[in-house]
Amino acid sequence: VQLQASGGGLVQAGGSLRLSCAASGSIFVIESMGWYRQAPGKQRELVARITSGGRTNYADSAKGRFTISRDNAKKTVYLQMNSLKPGDTAVYSCYADISVSAGIWADYWGQGTQVTVSS
Repeated sequence: VQLQASGGGLVQAGGSLRLSCAASGSIFVIESMGWYRQAPGKQRELVARITSGGRTNYADSAKGRFTISRDNAKKTVYLQMNSLKPGDTAVYSCYADISVSAGIWADYWGQGTQVTVSS
């Protein structure tokens, strides 16, 4: 199983970016998918997550600005980030709770993608 993230980059404050993360491999079921971020010198924090049924959770810092969505057929999760602030600068990593066969679950992680917001 692999998760491939894309979409990071450099953007000015107030701008937008869309991150994508696609899962591939021998996958039976995907439950929750989401994004964490880690800024230099700070702890990793959950940004947003979405269940297979579409239920979402957001960090307070992301509410009203970020939108998480997923395409179950494509095994892909998206993070639309609007009104970006310099404080959003971090490495963003996607994860997914995946079952590779009945009853066997594990968390899988994609490679981080850098998001840099300039003031």
